[in-house]
Amino acid sequence: MTQTTIIDIGEVARQSGLPPSTLRFYEEKGLIQSTGRHGLRRLFNSNVLQRLALIALGQSAGFSLEEISAMFTAEGPEIDREQLLAKAAELDENIQQLKAMRDGLLHAADCPAPSHLECPSFQRMLRLAGKGQLKRRQKSTRR
Repeated sequence: MTQTTIIDIGEVARQSGLPPSTLRFYEEKGLIQSTGRHGLRRLFNSNVLQRLALIALGQSAGFSLEEISAMFTAEGPEIDREQLLAKAAELDENIQQLKAMRDGLLHAADCPAPSHLECPSFQRMLRLAGKGQLKRRQKSTRR
C-alpha cells in the first residue's frame, strides 16, 4: 500500500503544471477533492497527482470532462474498454480526415494551375467547405 501525504494547492499546481484556478475548477466539477484547508489554501492527498494525470490523458485522447468524470468511482478509475475502442475509432477517422486535408493542401501548394481557384483539388475542398461538410466532419468527431 502506498502512503499518501498531504500537499497544498500550490504544490499540486507546481507538480502537475496546472494553475490553481484549474484545480479549483476540477474540484468544483467533482473531478478531484480537497481534504481540507490550511488557512485559505486547499489541501490534497498526494494521490491527486495521479488523478490529474489521468484527466490530462483523457483530455489528450479527446474525452470531455464529463466523460472523464464518469470514469472515476469511489474505488478509483473504472475505464470502459468499449468507450476506449470507440474513442480510438473516432481518432482514426480524424487522422484520415486530417491526412486528406494535408494532402489536398500540399497538392494545392504544388499545383501547376495558374491560380488555386483553377486547381481541381482545391475546388473540391472549396465545395466541401461550402456545403459545411468539413465543419460537420470535424464537429462529429469531437463529440
